[in-house]
Amino acid sequence: MGFEILLKGNNMIRLLQGVWVALRISLISVVLSMAFGILLGMIMTSKNRIVQAVTRVYLEIVRIMPQLVLLFIVYFGATKAMGINMDAETASIIVFVFWGTAEMADLVRGSLLSVPKIQYESSEALGLDQRQTYQYVIIPQIIRRMIPLSINLITRMIKTTSLVMMIGIVEVLKVGQQIIEANRKTAPNAAFAIFATVLLLYFIACWPISCLSKYLEKRWEN
Repeated sequence: MGFEILLKGNNMIRLLQGVWVALRISLISVVLSMAFGILLGMIMTSKNRIVQAVTRVYLEIVRIMPQLVLLFIVYFGATKAMGINMDAETASIIVFVFWGTAEMADLVRGSLLSVPKIQYESSEALGLDQRQTYQYVIIPQIIRRMIPLSINLITRMIKTTSLVMMIGIVEVLKVGQQIIEANRKTAPNAAFAIFATVLLLYFIACWPISCLSKYLEKRWEN
């Protein structure tokens, strides 16, 4: 079934290196998206109509525009139209942070708005200031509500990194295609083995994150 191709030369090592490229891009993007998303989510709860309009437009752009199109706009459009010298990995991180921040901000906004108003009032009655209210009452609640949805966003971001091959980044899927092309004549069935291995590598990368989510949910239920 073509699995012997994985033992040929350094093919398996190349696939693992490709996985690391994808994970590095997604890890940086996730960390930045969570930081910016939390801040933006809090801003989105503002009653200011201008703030609401701007953030709504931002969310709609992210939801409507495919990530691949955003990659092309940032990498090819920015470099040529604006004369910016930008490598493909930087462009991909910018796009994923742009996308992830919007998604995370919407999760934070929804979680904040789901907290009953009486909890803010009760905290004030107990003598807590705004910082203490958020630190001890509000934030612990929204973290519990956000964990499953946040984990889903993180795994989606890891899987979506496969798109970066379209702008020249040699990640795991691109490496797999290179191996298949190089061995097309000697191993015609290599495609099944390579893509099955890529699937397994993505599963190994995402499964621990899913397990962590389930562990935290069970722990906080007690």
